[in-house]
Amino acid sequence: MQVVVTKLKAMKTLLVATDFSKNSIHVLEYAIMFANKLEAAIHLIWVDNSSLKDNLVDTIDEELRIEKKNYLKKIVSEYKSKAFNNNLEYHLKKGKVYQEIGKTARQLKADIVFAGTHGVTGFEQYWIGSNAYRIMTSAPCPVITIRSDYSFEKGIQNILLPMDSSLETKQKLPFTVELAKRFDATIHLLKVYNSPIGVIRKRIDSFGREAEKCLMDKNVNYKLESVEASNVAASILDYAEKSSIDLIAIMTEQNITTANKFLGPYAQQLINGSKIPVLSLRDREYN
Repeated sequence: MQVVVTKLKAMKTLLVATDFSKNSIHVLEYAIMFANKLEAAIHLIWVDNSSLKDNLVDTIDEELRIEKKNYLKKIVSEYKSKAFNNNLEYHLKKGKVYQEIGKTARQLKADIVFAGTHGVTGFEQYWIGSNAYRIMTSAPCPVITIRSDYSFEKGIQNILLPMDSSLETKQKLPFTVELAKRFDATIHLLKVYNSPIGVIRKRIDSFGREAEKCLMDKNVNYKLESVEASNVAASILDYAEKSSIDLIAIMTEQNITTANKFLGPYAQQLINGSKIPVLSLRDREYN
């Protein structure tokens, strides 16, 4: 089964989740960098997830919503001139955070959702951190998560694409190729050997060769490397740090197989443990 990468539709709509924390402002600034490279519009979304019914609380909540709406307008006013073609809009929603973000992403036909995450040592008082993983698994499009302490002044020069033995691992390639071409970045194909079984290792090697050929055909700069991994997430993060990686591309859902190491918990380990932004793609065909 060969890797076939056809050109994706232009990435023109980016959705940025905000909770008014310092982290979410950092996410917006990161998304603006993408928008300017992709020539895309940015939509900022805040979700009111309050559920109390007391009259006094309702009055306070209404005042809070008005205040937050005004603050949202202030953010848009401040950052609009930095966005591509001044194309920055905002949306106010009410309900469960990840559900409303998913619905809005579908309505806008968003190409990427951006959300902040606090990592394993962070705090949970802001809903973006506590909902980041749910956003990733329910969004209809790829999601990029970024921590507030990540510096991205140099842009995106190196993208890490780990490869395991599952068929789904190849589905990361088309989207990642498009980003690499836009940013003129190098893709690091990392073959992750997590089993001594020969047939599994040969399968990973085969996928690596197919991906390598695809990147050569697409004139994308790349490096092909491998790692023996007893702890997959830790090995990937260690490679990312040593290789000055700027973005890690992973799958968030895969069929359960004995060889699969990027299913749910492993993806979550990567996202929580990574100081580097993570691009999470759903288990589906992009080509």
